[in-house]
Amino acid sequence: MTTRTSTYPPDDGGLDDRVPFLARLESEDRSALLALGRTLDFTPRTVLLRQHEPSSHVLFLVHGWTKVTASAANGYEALLALRGPGDIVGESAALTGRPRSATVTALEPVRAVAVERERFKDLLDHSPAVSFALLGLTADRTRAADRRRLEFASMSVRERFAVLLLDLARTHGHRTPEGIKLAVPLSKQELAGSVGASREMVQRLLKELRDKDAVATGRRTMLIMRPDILRRIAGSGPGTGTAGGIPSSSRPAEQ
Repeated sequence: MTTRTSTYPPDDGGLDDRVPFLARLESEDRSALLALGRTLDFTPRTVLLRQHEPSSHVLFLVHGWTKVTASAANGYEALLALRGPGDIVGESAALTGRPRSATVTALEPVRAVAVERERFKDLLDHSPAVSFALLGLTADRTRAADRRRLEFASMSVRERFAVLLLDLARTHGHRTPEGIKLAVPLSKQELAGSVGASREMVQRLLKELRDKDAVATGRRTMLIMRPDILRRIAGSGPGTGTAGGIPSSSRPAEQ
C-alpha cells in the first residue's frame, strides 16, 4: 500500500484520530455499553441514519463499513468520513437532541448495536472513563479536520484528489495482480464533495489519470495501477502530506 510522510509531528502520548471509539474503552466499559442496546443488521446501501431526521439513538458499529455524507440545500453532496468496526455514529444528535446532521449508509453488510439516547446519556453520567473517551475522540477528530482544512487550503484540486485516492488506497485498498482495488463504492459526486470540487472536475481528473494508465474505473469501482503517479501529483504542491483523504475518523462528531 502507499504511505505518506506527515508534515506534522506525532502527538506525544495521544491517541490517533483513526482509533475508533470502542477501542478506546476498557473491556468492562465496552461490554457494559454494548449490553445497553440491541443488535441490528443492515444490507449494503441501506441507510442507517438519515440527515435531518429527528431520531436520537446511537449506533456502535461492530462489523462492516459505512459512509457518512451530507447534502447542502442546493443538492451538493459531500463525503465526510468512512466509519467502520468500533466506531460510534449518531452521538451528536444523542447529546444535543438536534436532528441528524448527516446520512450514514452501509457500504457492505453491517452489524451495529443501537443504544437509546437516555440509556447512553445515563451511562455517560455515571462513567467518567466513557465520557472522557468520547471527549477525546471528538477532540482528535476536530484536530484532524482542522489540519486537513489547513493543508488542503495550500493544494490545488488536482493535488487534493491525488491525496484522497492515496489515502483510500492505504485505508481501504486490496492488492490484486493488476493494482490496488478500492473496496469502498463511492460515486463521483461523493469523491468531488470530499475535495471541494465539482463532479465535472472529478470526471476530468479521472480521465487524465486513465490516460496515464494510473487508474481504471468502472461503476463505483476503481483500480489504482500507478500509485507513484498519484504520489508525484500529491507531492507537487506546498503543504503536501497527510491530512488529506477520508480517514476512518477524521471529522468532529456528527450525525
